[in-house]
Amino acid sequence: MRRKPSSPLPQRNGLDAARLKLPPEGPWLLLRDHLEERLPRVAPERIAEMLREERIWSVTGPVGIDAPFVPDSYIWFHRDLPVEVPVPFEVGVVHRDDDIVVADKPHFLATIPRGQHVMQTALVKLRDSLGLPDLSPAHRLDRVTAGLVLFVVRRELRGRYQTMFRDRVVSKEYEAIAPYDAALELPRVVRSRIVKERGIITAFETDGEPNAETHVSLVEHRDGLGRYRLRPVTGRTHQLRLHMSGLGVPILNDDFYPVLRERPLDDFTAPLQLLARTLSFVDPVSGEDRSFTSRLRLSAWS
Repeated sequence: MRRKPSSPLPQRNGLDAARLKLPPEGPWLLLRDHLEERLPRVAPERIAEMLREERIWSVTGPVGIDAPFVPDSYIWFHRDLPVEVPVPFEVGVVHRDDDIVVADKPHFLATIPRGQHVMQTALVKLRDSLGLPDLSPAHRLDRVTAGLVLFVVRRELRGRYQTMFRDRVVSKEYEAIAPYDAALELPRVVRSRIVKERGIITAFETDGEPNAETHVSLVEHRDGLGRYRLRPVTGRTHQLRLHMSGLGVPILNDDFYPVLRERPLDDFTAPLQLLARTLSFVDPVSGEDRSFTSRLRLSAWS
């Protein structure tokens, strides 16, 4: 297999340059013509400006406004960044060594760049603050969920840590604050089939072979609220939020379940009361037992 060429452009603001592989054939004489068709969300005038300013590179260097279309070649460029609302919470570092970083991600901060969230993400902030340009996540948390996220320091180790999560050999424990229901029998194991369709923001439960499993127990309760321990066996999208809602005790301040509610991106009040509290695993590189606990606390209980 032919190895993909490395980017000739350095990171900018903690972000790698975007890479595009050009198709093996096509009707385009100029690279500009192909990019106008390939990138419909970018104005043709902006594409021309980027070419004139030598912001688009091939393996040999910047390409100009009249650069020809070269089949099967690669180009790189830095995307224009969206206007983002600053998230007024810091990313905490629970542990750091030569192989991994375990971070405490706050509520409202995305794990990785995606859509409207690029600079305001845990990955970009940590790359910048720790001076680790190759840092990458081994797994992810929802933007509105707080707690532990494992990042890998070196690219060559990324797959070994990601495989732990894929193979479900990482023990994860979450804490949630939700209504207390004296009639709800706990502890219990919740199993269901969860489906997340592309382009739809929420997931849903449906009939069929279960693909999601969560162990739910009540730690304590007071004033009509319960503090719950959630141990997911699987990692489906919004699994914990769906399972708690299905039990009739939706997690406090959940804007998705059971009812979808709009929340402006600059509204940092009433965070979802869900915390990724612990991570435990056998390190695939060193072989040692690892266990980490979040330093964050859920505001509705504390």
